[in-house]
Amino acid sequence: MPRPPRRTPWRTAISALALVVVGLAPLQLAGTATAGAPDARHGSKPKPPATAPSLGDRVVVFDPSMPVADIEARAESIWTQQVDAEMSSERWSLLFKPGTYGTDADPLQIKVGYYTEVAGLGASPSDTVINGKVEVYNRCLTDGPTQPYCVALNNFWRSMFNLTINVNGTGQDGCRGSANFWAASQASALRRVDIRNGNLSLMDYCTAGPQYASGGFLADSRAGTIINGSQQQWLTRNSDVASWSNGVWNQVFAGTIGAPSEANFPTETYTTLDTTPVSREKPFLFIDGSGAWKVHVPAARNGSRGPDWTVGADTGRDLPLSTFHVASPDQPARVLATALARGKHLLLTPGVYDVDRSLEIRRSDTVVLGMGQATLTAVGGSTPIVVDGKASGVIIAGVTIDAGTGLSRSLMHLEGQRGHGHHWRGRSDRHGSSSTPSTTLNDVYFRVGGPHVGRTQTALVIDADDVLIDHIWVWRADHGVEGFTAGASGDTDRWRTNTGRVGLVVNGDRVRATGLFVEHFQTYNTVWNGEDGHVVLYQNELPYDPPTQADWTQPDGTLGWPGYKVGDRVRSHQLFGGGVYVFNRNDPSITTESGFEVPDRAGVRLHHVMTVNLDAGSIEHVVNDTGARVDSSAPGVPSFLVDYPAG
Repeated sequence: MPRPPRRTPWRTAISALALVVVGLAPLQLAGTATAGAPDARHGSKPKPPATAPSLGDRVVVFDPSMPVADIEARAESIWTQQVDAEMSSERWSLLFKPGTYGTDADPLQIKVGYYTEVAGLGASPSDTVINGKVEVYNRCLTDGPTQPYCVALNNFWRSMFNLTINVNGTGQDGCRGSANFWAASQASALRRVDIRNGNLSLMDYCTAGPQYASGGFLADSRAGTIINGSQQQWLTRNSDVASWSNGVWNQVFAGTIGAPSEANFPTETYTTLDTTPVSREKPFLFIDGSGAWKVHVPAARNGSRGPDWTVGADTGRDLPLSTFHVASPDQPARVLATALARGKHLLLTPGVYDVDRSLEIRRSDTVVLGMGQATLTAVGGSTPIVVDGKASGVIIAGVTIDAGTGLSRSLMHLEGQRGHGHHWRGRSDRHGSSSTPSTTLNDVYFRVGGPHVGRTQTALVIDADDVLIDHIWVWRADHGVEGFTAGASGDTDRWRTNTGRVGLVVNGDRVRATGLFVEHFQTYNTVWNGEDGHVVLYQNELPYDPPTQADWTQPDGTLGWPGYKVGDRVRSHQLFGGGVYVFNRNDPSITTESGFEVPDRAGVRLHHVMTVNLDAGSIEHVVNDTGARVDSSAPGVPSFLVDYPAG
């Protein structure tokens, strides 16, 4: 079932905003193969195309010679299948060869549903140009003639990457004419996109009027006017924007040219960092000047600002596809594990993989890249991915990891080195700190429950030092198709069956996060024990489903668990832009003592944090014993702290 509507007092304001902005088989080659575009990085001349790889029947490759109507028909058939397929096992990757698609008179306009990625195959976003739109609209969960419920709150698991969009609404109704709509929520990344000649709207104000959205993530991109609208939280990293319309709760910017000032916080809910301390863009497939398919692996950047491809910082390495094991969902985990052990990188083609043993990454600089929201499901209580403590420069990107019916100790474990006793120590004991992250996670998502019963103790455990988290969503599902009945929306059954005690545990030092979303776990959602942690945007919803206050009370009598806990011994930690939300629909009388809990030390600082009641339950304080209570007397009205400690 869908997330509930969030009844907030700014609904009327959004309606007014809308009035303003409206005025403003084997690999499927969907066209004739053509010579590859010049490799913008190396300046090589086009040569006859190399043989296309076999990527399975859920990868569709479009060619610019194909008629617009044929591309739209193929994309529409996939969207029709996926628009309501929130808990399905279908996965799709729609890839566009370098070239231009659509014209002013005949634009290419497509929509993106669940578990679908749309990406260009050029070395630069400018190599693949769509005259038209690539869009996400509100999903209509009911379609009554008088009160349709169309919303973006559940528009998860999709992406757009490495494209230029020349916005063209020709043939659409007047409401949609001036903007490319991306009305999505968590796990729906926009990366490396160039939006031209029109607005980028992060909400859909045309389908049954303005409605709620709960995302999101934009990185390494360029756009003109961005309409935030009803987006409750959003991170824009290393991008270039002409203007930003508004904020709701926390809109965070790091290393973004044109970002709004944070000076008027919280009247204007912006948090702005001039640069991003550490960044590493997501690897991607591309076709080089000879027609060969490769994976580009961007280099890490420090103190960066703006998109890497516009400021001349798009460096890194190109890996031939021959260095990858191209995996398919029918292959058992032992085949994937063996490929990794033999020194291969891993390309996961779209689908759901049953993983009954850990895929252990022991070799430095290994890349695991998922296509089309490729999903690894734990079988028999396995931990699907383990990164050895001796490996460095590892990248895991575009992968979803699901808990299975057997209890997993964790769903991913980034190991450190064994120290004295039984604790882990990070790599810095041997190598020292490095500007290159030991492991980078780009668009990695974790799920407990939803399409099936899931159980884990902790979703993600980071014992390594110098890890970079770049957009992850760690989700214990608040709804699904498991058939639960006991409690509000089946929540009593859910609490007892889909078990996930902790979302994220960080024990390593110097772990950086840009875009950290963790929701609904049964004790702490995030526990940060490592030193020198640095987080840019944290979003959390406490669990909806505790049956009673007794189920949501710590052994020492503390009411509830904070959504973000910094360990008592930590001496240095920074968080920029954080929110903890409460909606105890199973028992609205439940309360939580504090949204954030941190040690009172000068080196532990939280900047621009808030709590908010969505419709039920309460949080007594924002941080420790500081900050006003939020409860159902004022749903949707946050309690803000500019800084903790103050000053």
